[in-house]
Amino acid sequence: MTTVLLIRHGRTTANSAGVLAGWTPNVHLDEKGELQAAALGERLASVGLDRIVASPLERCQETAALINRPRGKFPLSIELDERIGECHYGDWTGRTLKDLAKEPMWKVVQQHPAAAVFPGSEGESLAQMSSRAVAAVRDWNAQLGSDATYAIVSHGDVIKAILADAMGLHLDSFQRIGIDPASLSVVRYTPYRPMIERVNDTGGAIDSLLVKARRRRSGNAALGGGAGH
Repeated sequence: MTTVLLIRHGRTTANSAGVLAGWTPNVHLDEKGELQAAALGERLASVGLDRIVASPLERCQETAALINRPRGKFPLSIELDERIGECHYGDWTGRTLKDLAKEPMWKVVQQHPAAAVFPGSEGESLAQMSSRAVAAVRDWNAQLGSDATYAIVSHGDVIKAILADAMGLHLDSFQRIGIDPASLSVVRYTPYRPMIERVNDTGGAIDSLLVKARRRRSGNAALGGGAGH
């Protein structure tokens, strides 16, 4: 089974200012966000990851680099994938959440997100965002194989959509999932169904990941398949 670690980027200057950043360029981790990402990197240093896949936005690339840093002389390959990039919020981009909460469509986003389409020529629907993100996960699962463990560094709404799909939930339920900055969620994709191992973990032990990874390697070795991992 393929194990996917879903990681939200650390806190940014936009997060602390209450601004919907979207695809705005040059939105970086703030000091707290850097500490959050570095701490998560230390927690995951002993987890055998095969790849890190990141949204191309700066805040995700910075988080991915900090997660990679503790691996020292053996850094992971970091691949950028626009399909796990932030939702294109159109004309809402750059506005404060306090201001957006007054918009009539805010209720649609919160109560019926599957019907939400963000205004403007650059806006997309949450359904489109969900579709591309889920497709990206399926593609990476197929490319990396059933024995792979890899990380996706992305954004809150994107991760919520991926988790909703893995849980078999309608997109209208994805707002029930909370995803904090620098949080870790884990999904194991089995041949039968996705299995949710953790959601929005911001400080739990990762022993279960290490134990299952060891069991998988031992099983592969017994079957003569360890060398290809």
